[in-house]
Amino acid sequence: MKTSLLLILAAGIVFPDSRSLIAQAADAPDQPVAAETAPAEVAPRHSWFPRPRPDGTQVIPESSIEKPEHIGVRKHTNHVLFVPDVATGEPQGETPQSIREVYNLPPTGGSGVIAVIDAFHYPTALADFNAFSTEFGLPTETSTNVTAATNKAFQVIYASGVKPPVDQGWSLEAALDIEWAHAMAPKARIVLVEAASDSNEDLDNAVRAANKISGLAEVSMSYGGSETRTEAMGDSVYSKAFVVYIAASGDVGGVVNYPGCSSRVIAAGGTVLHRDANGDFVSETGWSGSGGGRSRFIPRPTFQTKVASLVGPARGVPDLSFDAAPATGVSVYTSTPYEGAQGWMIIGGTSVASPALAGIINTAAAARGSLAVSTTAELTTIYSQLGTAAYAYEFRDITKGVAGQNKAAVSWDFVTGVGSPTGLSGK
Repeated sequence: MKTSLLLILAAGIVFPDSRSLIAQAADAPDQPVAAETAPAEVAPRHSWFPRPRPDGTQVIPESSIEKPEHIGVRKHTNHVLFVPDVATGEPQGETPQSIREVYNLPPTGGSGVIAVIDAFHYPTALADFNAFSTEFGLPTETSTNVTAATNKAFQVIYASGVKPPVDQGWSLEAALDIEWAHAMAPKARIVLVEAASDSNEDLDNAVRAANKISGLAEVSMSYGGSETRTEAMGDSVYSKAFVVYIAASGDVGGVVNYPGCSSRVIAAGGTVLHRDANGDFVSETGWSGSGGGRSRFIPRPTFQTKVASLVGPARGVPDLSFDAAPATGVSVYTSTPYEGAQGWMIIGGTSVASPALAGIINTAAAARGSLAVSTTAELTTIYSQLGTAAYAYEFRDITKGVAGQNKAAVSWDFVTGVGSPTGLSGK
């Protein structure tokens, strides 16, 4: 069911009224209802980070709403729009440069292939990828054939062999995913693998298609769904050697999603960034929408031995976190209209965390010159840092923030996992 809107996105295009959509989503039992507001008015400082950060309203796309009949059958996206009250037609969210400052990341890096899994077709993927890249000084794709296997920076694969139909919400998700995987690993080739639909079967088939890509290093999945008793039956698709799989932990605080809770997947949680009046980074706290908790069906994996007293006999999520609050969301460009709007948008949700962390892990692997032999090996490396002297400079321990019934705390917690990455060491 589509709902009309009355808001303006960063591109300056009028939506038909979205406040009823926000209210509808807030009333639904399992929907993200983040309470953070945009930071107070601040002065311009960085040319690559437009200021002041706008006030605005959060809008939950229909693709991010899980209906009861979807459970166990279909997956949903995990992104939330932040619609500024005053539109500028320019990037108003975090940029690749501003994010690198927060997480102490190099200006370039990466290698091999990062596969991004999304449902349906994103018709302007190549043009939007290049527009985003040009804006922020990232490598562009020079080929005009988006499906060519010889492309150097960006490629699209139709998992079923046939171009899928278009879905506005999933196109917006795909724009976020390809642009922010690229932002964090500029030298990696980004491959968007389009599933025929958002059904569990089609999305799993898209992961299988990704597993066949030569040079594959990471797979990002920004979708998820409520846990089911048979969920682990799908784990076999996350098992290719020398590939790390990352999934969004979900945008409902205190709720566990699959595939994020799979023991063969890194669960990407969410944080809020805090800046001062000059635009300088001050601190990072847990986001109220960060999905997390104990899995109802998946037992504690060996890499969580150090946090056994917290998770008990069950798999605990998330594992690692990244900026996800809509009010501190990232800049995304799309010319595929969403409810009539297109151009520069501000997007949050753990859908930001998944591709961004995939890019960071890719860049870390390229810097050390070797890939993790599996996701389990990558998670073992991450968790092994807890309680060591290295932990303090390899990760930012997020000790404040509440998500559902979960509270951030010293060391690992159910809001942000081990925390957020700082630099490339230990990833």
